[in-house]
Amino acid sequence: MDLRLTGKSVLITGGSKGIGFACAESFAAEGCNVHLAARSQQNLDEARNRLRQRFNVSVDLHAVDLADGDAARGVVKACADVDILVNNAGAIPRGDVETIDEAKWREVWNLKVFGYINTTRAMLTEMKSRKRGVIVNIIGLAGEMPNYDYAAGSMGNASLMMFTRTVGSRSIEHGVRVVAINPPATRTDRLVTLFRSQAQKELGNPDRWPELTKHLPLGRPCEPQEIADLAVFLASDRSAYTSGVVFTVDGGLAARH
Repeated sequence: MDLRLTGKSVLITGGSKGIGFACAESFAAEGCNVHLAARSQQNLDEARNRLRQRFNVSVDLHAVDLADGDAARGVVKACADVDILVNNAGAIPRGDVETIDEAKWREVWNLKVFGYINTTRAMLTEMKSRKRGVIVNIIGLAGEMPNYDYAAGSMGNASLMMFTRTVGSRSIEHGVRVVAINPPATRTDRLVTLFRSQAQKELGNPDRWPELTKHLPLGRPCEPQEIADLAVFLASDRSAYTSGVVFTVDGGLAARH
């Protein structure tokens, strides 16, 4: 299927690793020019090198802390002409309402929640002015399946789901679509590190970490590329009638509950 994305451009926040980098690969494979934003210049350089080895597209880097509202607006200004924005930056730690103190709560929401809001608001202005554009928010399954031991993440993700629906319900009237994806546990380096640590404690061998995922659908975590490929489709004109919706990719987990 031709997604008609050749020559388009995309800004991906948190694009140097994990799902963000998988998105970069999938968009580059479709012929998109890529802008990657993340905190670490080293990680960004490594990501660009990997992309250039495989794809004949331009890759621009933006080392920026998106928890800073001015910085978030600045990177959007630098990439104001992109066709697609993928919000992906941010990770919220586990903890209940008593163990996550106010300072940590604000810190992680500044990146994951307000980071998405700030980049979306700024990019929406640019996209509305030219009557076209797509914003894809990579959120997280906890927004649909609240977890007491993941309080800040559950509430942050739920707010971003409603943000997507609220903005996307009307942005389409100006030619701009806003959609979201809720990934489940996904096989990123971060997840594998956590599982390896758990396997060392429980099984005495970190290499046995896949045994800890057997309870998941299909007996495995989701692959980053499975999320990335959906993001690419949703950003394409093949999904032109889609806005203000959240897609859950979880092997049926949420439906079970």
